[in-house]
Amino acid sequence: MAVLVTGGAGYIGTHTALALHEAGRQVVILDDLSNSSERAVDAVRSLMGADADDVPFVCGDAADVELVSRTIIDHGIDEVVHFAAFKSVSESVERPLAYFANNMGSLIGVVEAMAATDVRRLVFSSSCTVYGEPDEVPVTEASPTGAANPYGWTKLHGEQFLEQVASAGDLDVMLLRYFNPVGAHPSGTMGEDPHGIPTNLVPFLMQVAVGRLDRLRVFGGDYDTPDGSPVRDYLHVVDLAEGHVAALDALGSTPGCTAVNLGTGRGYSVLEVVAAAEQVLGRPVPHEVVDRRPGDVARIWAETELAERVLGWTAGRDLTEMLADHWRWQEAHPAGFGG
Repeated sequence: MAVLVTGGAGYIGTHTALALHEAGRQVVILDDLSNSSERAVDAVRSLMGADADDVPFVCGDAADVELVSRTIIDHGIDEVVHFAAFKSVSESVERPLAYFANNMGSLIGVVEAMAATDVRRLVFSSSCTVYGEPDEVPVTEASPTGAANPYGWTKLHGEQFLEQVASAGDLDVMLLRYFNPVGAHPSGTMGEDPHGIPTNLVPFLMQVAVGRLDRLRVFGGDYDTPDGSPVRDYLHVVDLAEGHVAALDALGSTPGCTAVNLGTGRGYSVLEVVAAAEQVLGRPVPHEVVDRRPGDVARIWAETELAERVLGWTAGRDLTEMLADHWRWQEAHPAGFGG
């Protein structure tokens, strides 16, 4: 099978491209490099032991229907994993129009191209943000949906759009609602390299640890959680990548549209993650508690039974391994793929 990975030069995209290759699929990567680097594609190829011709890279916008259609035809694509989207909760609050235009535009473009080329199998990168501020945790796939920020709304509207297309019989799709990806490839040669100042906890923490940033800001110390800081379900990016392979495999026997949580089933507070990182590093990480950040929710973690039953997938890596792998990448690449 040949798989098109849109947004495949990004953090989750690169790890998923590698996992797909290791599972025996041919991989084609498409990315506009707006928040990624072609050096990440080189890192994927190096880990695969592959030449450039073995893993084609197309630089362009997933919203470009003609480009995506031509890529599908030229490379004999059978199925698509769609990542290409802006992903910062806090930035989405500041730039909602940009988030709706980009995230919905790229999804619609990919689906139009798939329809034009008769490709039916899609895995969609969704998010636990579709659950908004949950009343009860853990959240199941049947929990009420909503959104607490524009990023979450783009994912929820993306899901609703795909449900409608699938109900018309034009698409088989897995909606993967994953929680908080962290970590890096255990080789230390590939990891998260956000442009600008990171908005997610672990990459910001690791940039403080490596000296790129002075101090970690913990947004909120007065939430209704054990230590007052927000609680999240952190998931190793390699586990997450393997979940995408399992989702593609399951599509053959799961037609229509299916939503599945990908998480560990356990929540950690921000301050617990900081303490665990300090254990991994063997030294303190400078940090301070500041005001809450708009768009953040207090606590969320996953119920994972459906992923195990439908996909045959469970997360296997714990928080210490996540942080150790992330640090191995950051320590070896203080400036990301740029150095």
